[in-house]
Amino acid sequence: MAPDSLDAARPAMAAMIAASRAEPGCLAYSYAEDVLEPGMIRVNERWSGREALSAHFKAPHIAAWRSAWATLGITDRNLRLYEVASSEPC
Repeated sequence: MAPDSLDAARPAMAAMIAASRAEPGCLAYSYAEDVLEPGMIRVNERWSGREALSAHFKAPHIAAWRSAWATLGITDRNLRLYEVASSEPC
């Protein structure tokens, strides 16, 4: 995303975050701008399982979000799925 497009994209990103956090199985959902790469937005999601994640990808707010990308200057994405067996505080 072009750094100068970020302010215009904030309302759409906030709506996406709120709708995603309200979904069953959403444990965490947040966006963060990379400090060293202006305009790079990193999305961090945690879901209770693959079923919840699959439902998320089919949710109406996902379709609305994706249809807004061109007008918001979002040009690329790189998705990675990580499965974590356990976690503990450091």
